[in-house]
Amino acid sequence: MPGTPIKLRDADYVRSIERGLAVIAALGHPGGGLTVAEVARAVGVTRASARRTLLTLEELGYLRCDDRRFTLTPKLLDLGHGYRAGLALPDVARPHLQQLMEATDEFCSVSVLDGDETLCVARVAPARIMNVAMPVGTRLPAYATCVGRVLLAALDAEHLDGYLDRVELRALTPATLATAPALRAELDRVRRQRFAVVDQELERGLRSAAAPIHDTAGRVIAAANLGALAGRITVATLRTRLLPPLRATAESIERDLAAARP
Repeated sequence: MPGTPIKLRDADYVRSIERGLAVIAALGHPGGGLTVAEVARAVGVTRASARRTLLTLEELGYLRCDDRRFTLTPKLLDLGHGYRAGLALPDVARPHLQQLMEATDEFCSVSVLDGDETLCVARVAPARIMNVAMPVGTRLPAYATCVGRVLLAALDAEHLDGYLDRVELRALTPATLATAPALRAELDRVRRQRFAVVDQELERGLRSAAAPIHDTAGRVIAAANLGALAGRITVATLRTRLLPPLRATAESIERDLAAARP
């Protein structure tokens, strides 16, 4: 915002973003909205600069204009959606993961998509396999994990294309799907069946399944995961015995998230 000390080098500082946020802040005060001239005075920019910023935000759906006065729209709430959900998610998920772990005696976690990787935000594990279960904060390549595939399958075509264009698909084990066509086909399958199963693609000896966690608008915001050592369980047993309680756990987390943040 104007007057805020700049810590970045000038070449790295995007003033158009600063201006856009300043305009949104100016319009956040109660009242009947502001005209171009009023926004220009409030933000400390020229009328032409204020007009360009206002029209851009209106085109993006964050503002509306009635009788030459600009006001904010509910779409702005979308910008904070991921942050609000992230605040509640670990606390809401943890007791459900604990119940799932006690029922299955396998390690369980919840992860979100952060950039091109999955980020573990909650996990529980039996004492016997604490060295296998990933700790909170672990980042993994999305393409090779069951939670990553659930989250990638929820992306729209444009974002999925961008992901596949920039990510190097490496064979982490002999079983890893490491080509874009093979991964696309698997993501189509995950999208249809609403779960993912990965058999020793991330790491030898590790099998896992994941189910999506939705918000109240039906968007996939996270994925619940259950993992087991390959020596303890077959893929068939993973699907028939462990997948049903995993999916029920994901649905329970969804319900509690909706109750916590309606």
